[in-house]
Amino acid sequence: MLIHCGYALALALLVQVTPAETKTKPLASPSEVRKAFLTLLDRPKVPLDVKFEKVVNDSQGFTTEQLSFASEKRANGQVERVPVLVVRPAASKGPRPAVIVLHGTGGNKEMMNSWLVELAARGIIGVAIDARYHGDRAGGAAGADAYNKAITRAWRSKAGEPQEHPFYYDTCWDLWRTLDYLESRPDVDRKRLGMIGISMGGIETWLTASVDERVAVAVSAIAVQSFRWSLENNQWQARAKTIQAAHQAAANDLGQTSVNARVCLALWNKVIPGILTNFDCPSMLRLFAGRPLLILNGDLDLNCPIGGARKAFASAEEAYKKAGAPDRLRIIVAEGVGHGLNAGQHQAALDWFTRWLLPTEANGK
Repeated sequence: MLIHCGYALALALLVQVTPAETKTKPLASPSEVRKAFLTLLDRPKVPLDVKFEKVVNDSQGFTTEQLSFASEKRANGQVERVPVLVVRPAASKGPRPAVIVLHGTGGNKEMMNSWLVELAARGIIGVAIDARYHGDRAGGAAGADAYNKAITRAWRSKAGEPQEHPFYYDTCWDLWRTLDYLESRPDVDRKRLGMIGISMGGIETWLTASVDERVAVAVSAIAVQSFRWSLENNQWQARAKTIQAAHQAAANDLGQTSVNARVCLALWNKVIPGILTNFDCPSMLRLFAGRPLLILNGDLDLNCPIGGARKAFASAEEAYKKAGAPDRLRIIVAEGVGHGLNAGQHQAALDWFTRWLLPTEANGK
């Protein structure tokens, strides 16, 4: 069997170690975790170079903007641009709060337009971007095809070569740059920025916002879980199926007849390093303590198994209690709901932003 040197080490790991046998070191402190994650993804910034493509005023009194900004210069010299969709109240007195809304695997920013309109109706500027290898950044590919191929390339990268982190992490960098962009807008109140993500976008929310305190309020929807718990308790299957092609490619490269927990262990350690330890959800949620955080899950969600989710809930509850801010954490687990939101949870998310980003307006003062 031909083994590419880029993942020969991963094969050794696969043969020698099972998830249950890996020993967990104590988690680093929140400040150490924050520093480590920022360092992992750090790269030179480039000027935002904002380019507006279209601005439309509609009959509802909203203004929709289509634009893009530069996020980074890649190793091949190309500038990575982030497509953005903005919906805002057409008439606004002074800077308004803004909320970034993130789509799930295979989605795009346009799919989040209804959220943007609902936010704008409450006086909040709604903002959506295309994640890496999604939407206008997919090179014409449909769904998650470009995303799977990018993850496979990262998996097969050789030691010493520049390696992308398209599986969640690189979009976090784009989101930090989105915050940079929002801070540059005169109609945005930089102290009232929020973020909500659904599924993949929810994972990117707890990764991105946990380490960046510019995000004053966050909602993570159908995304809170524990990657480590899912491996150790044989409940990784649904998560792997969301990126099926990349996981199957890793299995083939490792000489496995099908995707299994060992394949996930090797792939995740390579392309999302730290996701089983310090960057797993139970660890990252500690970094939110003190800032309003709403968590939305379903008790039948196979992508976010409730056993692992409860570990994350407990970690967040302990951190908020220590911070003296238990009222700023809310967890809603919908009974009988799988990987999706019910109407009550959708409404709760909108109300959460109204409560914490528009406290004066919400109270009628």
